[in-house]
Formats: sequence, C-alpha cells, structure tokens
Amino acid sequence: MATAFCLTSARTGSSVHADSAHAEQTASKAVKSQTVHRQHWFQFGRASWYGHALQGLPTATGEAYDMNAMTCAHRTLPLGSLVRVTNLRNHRSLVLRVNDRGPMVETHTRVVDLSYAAAKRLGFSHQGTVRVRLDLVDTRPTRTEVAMLTKPAM
Repeated sequence: MATAFCLTSARTGSSVHADSAHAEQTASKAVKSQTVHRQHWFQFGRASWYGHALQGLPTATGEAYDMNAMTCAHRTLPLGSLVRVTNLRNHRSLVLRVNDRGPMVETHTRVVDLSYAAAKRLGFSHQGTVRVRLDLVDTRPTRTEVAMLTKPAM
C-alpha cells in the first residue's frame, strides 16, 4: 500500500543575547515570533521504470522523454519538483526531477515511474519494481539544479 505523509517541524531564527531579565524576555518573544514551520512531504510505495518504448515521446512538461536523464513521473507532485528516491532494499538514493505524470498502471502501490538511467543507478533496472521512499526536496529548483539533472547519466 502506498502512503504519503506531511510532518511539521519548527526551526528558530537567529539567537539573541541580552544582559537583563527584561531584555531576555523581550528577546525570547522575538525569537518565538521568528519560528518558521515547514512541512516535509514523503511517501512510501513501489517504483517502476520505463525506457526504450517511450524514448523521444513528449512528457507532461512538453520535453522529449530521455531514458538516460535523471527524471521521473509522479501523479500529483508539481512538475519540475525535485524528489529524492531511495531504494529501500539497498538504500541507494538519487534526486530526480518530476517531468511527467504516472505511473499509468492503476494500482495503489505503484507511486513513481523512473527513467531507465535512474532505475539502473538505484540498482533495480533488472527487476520490474522495487519498494521506495520518496522525499520532496524542492518544488522550485534553480536552473543549475535542473541542468545537472537533465544531463544524461554517466
């Protein structure tokens, strides 16, 4: 069964040093007001991969599918997002860019389709599927991050 979660954690801003008790109380209130809440999205399920049959066909982003790029397909994550995929069998992980929608197989356990190169690096290109954990890294990656993931795998 596939499962998605969001965890909330608090991170404080800068620390404030003060001499008097009153200044410490004021500083404490200021630090509490600077607390930033962030949610961390992650999901467990099965990953599959796709390769030769779809090479060169358009993806949901409009770009041509490249089986040698570090990309993946997910049903709901924003296109262009970066997601860390971890193979739970061998603990290898990669950061991939979501550039397509899928998996197209209608099953509640299949959560992501990877490019052939990504499946190979994660150690399951000889298998059909593997259990994985997905962790959302960024929904708005920089151009440099996208360029690094667009290059074919070596």
